[in-house]
Amino acid sequence: MSTPPSVTPDANRWRMLAVIAVAQLMIILDGSIVNVALPHIQTALDISDASIQWVVTAYILAFGSLLLLGGRIADYWGRKRTFVVGLLGFAAASALGGLAPSQEYMFAARGLQGVFAALLAPAALSLVTVAFTEPKERAKAFGVFGALSGAGAAIGLIIGGLLVDGPGWRWVMWVNVPIALVVAVFAIVIVRESKAGGHPHFDIPGAALSTLGLFSLVYGFTRVAEAEHGWADPLAITCLVLAAILLVSFVLFERRTDHPLLPLRIPADRVRGGSYLTFLMVGAGLTAMFLFLSFYMQGVLHYDALKTGLHFLPFSLGIILTAGIVARVLPKVGPRPLMIGGLIVASIGMLLLLRTTPEDQYWTHVFPSLVIIPIGMAFVFIPTSSTALIGVDARDAGVASALLNTSQQVGGSVGLALLSTLALSARKDSIAELGLQKNGQPFPESLVAGFHVGYLWGAVLLLIGAAIAFAFVRIKKHEYHANGAEDEAPALAI
Repeated sequence: MSTPPSVTPDANRWRMLAVIAVAQLMIILDGSIVNVALPHIQTALDISDASIQWVVTAYILAFGSLLLLGGRIADYWGRKRTFVVGLLGFAAASALGGLAPSQEYMFAARGLQGVFAALLAPAALSLVTVAFTEPKERAKAFGVFGALSGAGAAIGLIIGGLLVDGPGWRWVMWVNVPIALVVAVFAIVIVRESKAGGHPHFDIPGAALSTLGLFSLVYGFTRVAEAEHGWADPLAITCLVLAAILLVSFVLFERRTDHPLLPLRIPADRVRGGSYLTFLMVGAGLTAMFLFLSFYMQGVLHYDALKTGLHFLPFSLGIILTAGIVARVLPKVGPRPLMIGGLIVASIGMLLLLRTTPEDQYWTHVFPSLVIIPIGMAFVFIPTSSTALIGVDARDAGVASALLNTSQQVGGSVGLALLSTLALSARKDSIAELGLQKNGQPFPESLVAGFHVGYLWGAVLLLIGAAIAFAFVRIKKHEYHANGAEDEAPALAI
């Protein structure tokens, strides 16, 4: 039953944020933790070089393609209930992954993790959206989310290295189990239930079109990055064409149905739509930094997994420290200048990585970028998370949150395909010029040349994001406060 609007904020909202933030961190950490363990998983389960990518791909496909449906389930079924079920399911899938006796078992467990993460992630963000309605408090809450989103991947590299070098690779999966169970208990006690008012209507045709369309899109770009023929791969082309047909059909269907999975009023708003596009560019651009810099440290400088993670620590600290500043500045300045300035600063940090060489010059050639990029990203993550959900009715908080996550996932897939293809082409050109070493491996100079192209185009994508924010996120400080005030009394259902 819907409660009448109330301007009294939830007394437990900060405790709720702590619980939800830990769950969000677990999701972010999971990706990079598993990446560190891939060589060990491959050896233990006898997975071929061609198949090892499915440990990552199975998760991304399930997560990215089911996010919109997961967001709508949270809206109608209950965000707290969906959050708890997502936690328990994620814990179960992680336990199964840690017990995996074969590659098929591992791939299935990772896919199952993605399914429950698609419930968990939008439920978490929408719970924050409906709990924090006052602009200054909401800025602080999104500051926590922004810090975790930016720093989580780097922290995961450190934890992954410690676990792999310590108790073993299976603990990379098992570590999620106690975290998820403890968070679920606290969520049951602390988190307040909220859901869309009225009778729930699930848009089954829309869910099928969006899920299959996003699945085809993510798999198509993943195939481009991994296939021998790249963009000319027939299966990749087929998937991308099919994705375009399905997603266009989804939009056309959503325009006509009475109870859409994704009400088009959400992305059609200029500010929100610009925020989603900006986040897509951020997801694509950051791929360059994490992917190529990880390969550079391990493949060229020969750092082990733990040392690589520790060398990413400045990025994590930079995000965390800057997030607090952004949370205080955002209500005073408004989101648009922060987003544009942050993307420009981050792109400058990315371009500084073009100075890297095969020599170990971490402190002079890498460290400055790992200080500058997170400062810029903190000024992007927090305002964008806020503007992407500003003015959204409480009944649509889950699906709007899911669309933000979807933008980041699709952006990461697009960036992975685009930047990997460009970097590989540059590496081949360098190999043709320099030749190969006696052992058949390319010179380090050729590897670095490929990484440089990745950094360059990563910076270009971030600058495109800045242009999108400039063109679309036209919201002034007083308008930002006015929109926040409109949401001060969302209708909650208890």
